[in-house]
Amino acid sequence: MTDLDATTLREAYDNQLKAWAPDPLPEGVTVERDGPLVRILGLDHGGFLTYRDLGGLTGAALDALIVRQVEFFRARGESVEWKLHGHDEPADLPDRLRAAGFVPEERETVVIGPVAPLAATLPVTPEGVRLREVTARADLERIVVMEEEVWGESRGHLADGLEKEIAADPQSITVVVAEAGETVVSAGWVRYVAGTGFATLWGGSTLAQWRRRGIYRALVGYRARLAAQRGRTLLQVDASEDSRPILQRLGLVPVTTTTPYIYTP
Repeated sequence: MTDLDATTLREAYDNQLKAWAPDPLPEGVTVERDGPLVRILGLDHGGFLTYRDLGGLTGAALDALIVRQVEFFRARGESVEWKLHGHDEPADLPDRLRAAGFVPEERETVVIGPVAPLAATLPVTPEGVRLREVTARADLERIVVMEEEVWGESRGHLADGLEKEIAADPQSITVVVAEAGETVVSAGWVRYVAGTGFATLWGGSTLAQWRRRGIYRALVGYRARLAAQRGRTLLQVDASEDSRPILQRLGLVPVTTTTPYIYTP
């Protein structure tokens, strides 16, 4: 693809996805606005801040907006993620976030590509591994077990969040597990973003002993087929450095980066 294609895809991302909030709202989830910010509460184990852009705020006005978020979440005793993109303005926003107590985590690459080529290929899994769509709490808990083994940290909030989303609108999300016997070896989910041409892919963690066997690729292809069935034309992923090369080989294009900036009271 040309640079123009990447620019066009980024514009579509900015206009359709960047200020994403769940719709309909799961039980216990609220969405508030503070100026240009969209503040999401109750979806995960902390809050979430996103925006299409910051409306030209700079200097003291921008610092005041940031400090209001710190004070808000300090009063709640909750952490919050500010989702910073590589093309966000002003250029000194990362410095201002750090000065207010936000800490950057690992940067990811936003990649986007067409659904159709991926959906046209039948997903292939290793012998003994099957893909299955799940909704039951017991299966979500099995995903948590796998995630905690991969990451070495508590992921219990993941089952709660996915269960809320499925209950609010089963047509807005599909959770898929890769199983070997009774073991979940990988899992991913796809959100069909209301009012857009996008499906977004999440998850994809795989147990160490099952990596480099095509399971992640099969999960991507399976979810692309689900997206195509629902009329979506573009796939978007926040890709780690492990998954980015695979996704680029599958035809997805890097358009920007995203870094979680976390404030913890």
